[in-house]
Amino acid sequence: MRPARVLLYGALALGLLATLAPFAWMLLGSVKPTGEIVANPSVWLPRSPTIGNFEQLLSKQNFALYFVNSTVVAVTCVLGNLLFSSMAGYAFAKLEFAGKKLLFGLVLTMLIIPGVTTFVPLFVLVSNMGLSNSYLGLILPFLVAPLGVFLMRQFIRDIPDSLLEAARLDGAGDARIFLRVIVPLCRPPLATLAILTFLGQWNNFLWPLVIAQTEDHYTLPVALALFSVGANGTNYGLLLAGAVTVVTPIVLLFLALQRQFIQGIANTGLK
Repeated sequence: MRPARVLLYGALALGLLATLAPFAWMLLGSVKPTGEIVANPSVWLPRSPTIGNFEQLLSKQNFALYFVNSTVVAVTCVLGNLLFSSMAGYAFAKLEFAGKKLLFGLVLTMLIIPGVTTFVPLFVLVSNMGLSNSYLGLILPFLVAPLGVFLMRQFIRDIPDSLLEAARLDGAGDARIFLRVIVPLCRPPLATLAILTFLGQWNNFLWPLVIAQTEDHYTLPVALALFSVGANGTNYGLLLAGAVTVVTPIVLLFLALQRQFIQGIANTGLK
C-alpha cells in the first residue's frame, strides 16, 4: 500500500475516533453511577454499570408528555417542510411567474442570515398572534425553511422538461404533475430534507424554551435541561441518560434513510 494512502486512512481513522468519542462517552456515562462520572481521573468503562439513570429519567412524572411533545413538533415540521418546500422548489424550478428571481433571491438571502438575528422579531410576531405557549407557536415558524426550498429547487431544476411536457399533453395540470411526476422522482432530496428537519426540530432548545411557558408544552431538550439541575448541582447521570434518549430517534431515522440521504446530498452537490 502506498504511503500516501496509509496516511489518508490514518487521518480518516483519527477523524472517525474524534467524532465517535463524545458519543461513546455519552453512552458509557449513561450507565455509570454519578461518582464514576465525576471521578478524577475519569475512567471510560463503568466499574459498576447501572440502569438507575434511565429508571430515574423514566420515573419523571411528565417524561412521556415531553417525549410526545417533541415527536409532535418534529414530525409536523418534517411533514410541513416536505410538502411546502417541495411545492416551492417546483415553482421556482419549473414555473414562470412575476417576481420569481426576486423571491428566490430572498430565499438565498435568508440562507446567509443567522437565525439569531430574526429570533426576537419572530418571537414578538408569534406572541402578538396569540400563539405563545401553544403547539401552533412551536410549529408554525418552522413549517418551511429556506434550506429546504433551495435543496428541492436545485434537484427539481434538472428533471427533464420533456417529462412535464408529456404529462401536459396527457391533460395533467400542475398539481397532478407535481404529485405524479415530481414527487416520485424526488425521494433522495425528500429523505435528506426529512432528516435535516427532524434533526433540527428534535434538538431545538431555545425556541421551545421561550415559547413554551408551562410544562405541558415542554419538549425533551427543555425538560431535560430543567430537571437535570437540582439543589445539589447537575445530575450528570440523568443528563447523559436523557441525551441517549434524545439521540436514539435521530440515529434510527438516519439508519433507515441513510442511502437516500447520501444520494440526495451527492446529487444536489453535483447539480
